[in-house]
Amino acid sequence: MYDYDLLTGFLGEWGPFQRLIFFLLSASIIPNGFNGLSAVFLAGTPEHQCRVPASANLSSQWLNASIPLEERDGRQVPSRCRRYRLDALRNFSALSLEPGRDVNLSQVETEKCLDGWEYSRDPYLSTIVSEWNLVCDNDWKSPLTTSLFFVGVLVGSFMSGLLSDKFGRKNVMFATMGVQTGFGFIQVFSTSWEMFSVLFLIVGMGQISNYVAAFVLGTEILGKSIRIIYCTLGVCIFYAFGYMLLPLCAYFIRDWRTLLLTLTLPGLLYVPLWWFIPESPRWLLAQGRIQEAEAIIQKAAKQNGVQAPAIIFDPIELEDLNSRDQQTNSILDLVRTRNIRSITIMSLILWMVISIGYFGLSLDTPNLHGDIYLNCFLSAVIEVPAYIISWLLLQNLPRRYSMAGVLFLGGCVLLFIQLVPSHLNAVSIILVMIGKFGITASFSMVYVYTAELYPTVVRNMGVGASSMASRIGSILSPYFVYLGAYDRFLPYILMGSLTVLTGILTLFLPESYGTSLPDTVDQMLRVKGIKYRNTSKIKRRSKNEEDPVILKTTSF
Repeated sequence: MYDYDLLTGFLGEWGPFQRLIFFLLSASIIPNGFNGLSAVFLAGTPEHQCRVPASANLSSQWLNASIPLEERDGRQVPSRCRRYRLDALRNFSALSLEPGRDVNLSQVETEKCLDGWEYSRDPYLSTIVSEWNLVCDNDWKSPLTTSLFFVGVLVGSFMSGLLSDKFGRKNVMFATMGVQTGFGFIQVFSTSWEMFSVLFLIVGMGQISNYVAAFVLGTEILGKSIRIIYCTLGVCIFYAFGYMLLPLCAYFIRDWRTLLLTLTLPGLLYVPLWWFIPESPRWLLAQGRIQEAEAIIQKAAKQNGVQAPAIIFDPIELEDLNSRDQQTNSILDLVRTRNIRSITIMSLILWMVISIGYFGLSLDTPNLHGDIYLNCFLSAVIEVPAYIISWLLLQNLPRRYSMAGVLFLGGCVLLFIQLVPSHLNAVSIILVMIGKFGITASFSMVYVYTAELYPTVVRNMGVGASSMASRIGSILSPYFVYLGAYDRFLPYILMGSLTVLTGILTLFLPESYGTSLPDTVDQMLRVKGIKYRNTSKIKRRSKNEEDPVILKTTSF
């Protein structure tokens, strides 16, 4: 069997060609950062109360007293969804009675906001909530909007792999960038919440498809050592940079339509990249398009200033390789044995909980004390050290204890938030950011850990199933934030508890650091149960099998 990395080794690891591909593909991820969490500001809920129409003819005293008070966060504030019955207030005003002195307001009937709402224009000039009145009886529509975006992400996750395998990584990457940009532009002109939500779902499909295609394209073009950095640092940190741009844009643009247009148009800047980013030579070889693959490698060699062999890929060897019957595996192999079934169930839970925590904390930033734009920016900035620390942990420490450690850190600080006195708002924000740090680090590490636990024959299916569980977690995350309307600390208690329990669960997974990657399901069966055991013993292998690579970082 041919070794692509060996055949293209003459290019080197970090020449001008690799540097160009690394930074262009990483830069293509930036829009995913600010579009993926744009709902934080597009669907923000401003302060609001029932509108009292001028035709009610109330005196100034009764106009000021027309909204009943309710307790929220330990304070008496005007109700958001009720007002005193206007007919009664109109009679009291006509009789020149004074509220509180002549009339006991606690005995006056209340009614819903029959004439709509008045919205504060601080900090938002407008959002989809204020435009389409997604409050009170319709407040369930706001988290559903975000969930539908993540439903699109789930559907796009399925489609992107199939499409890129059939039509090529580059074609799918740019096509889905076009979908994300085009439908985002149409979304600016939405005339109803239903239209906005359907378009948001399609944008979610395009967003994840672009992300996956760029991720795969980079791993297939770049060499082994750079591939690891690209997967763990390049993609993630550029995503965080995009996330940082979101609150910066939202701070200066407070109208949701103008903000969405501003976040969408940068997609047009990536059109010229079509002429700089090549198709994956690995994919071309798999399709039998050897001459096109060789042309890309020859051009890369010229960019790097090295001499390429006259014949890089042997057509006869590749044809023989593609004609061999390959053993097929099904999704059932993920639950066929007790050992791999246990690992699969634990991985699904792990991915889902981490996703709930990551997106739950990201979407909850407007509900923190202080400036919402600063809080969102801090939530983005904290991801950069989280990705760097996770990479260092993957390089030097066991996976199991590293994962459990960052999960315990993130979960415990979230549970401590409820103990912070109400006047120490800064401490609460710091704890939330530390929690985001721990959960973000675990999100970065779980890809590597999961890939190392599964054998080669089902590794892609195992990571894919786990990723699907992650998407389901992201769909659920807006409703964890929604629970904050009933109890401010409830989202943190739930996310913190689940994260800590998942950290404990992680300790029961096998350790993969510094061990041989399993190639077959049979090799996994040699690990008894799911508890940790020393896997450094040399496993017997058939004479025809090569020794596996010892990984200390990642394998995709």
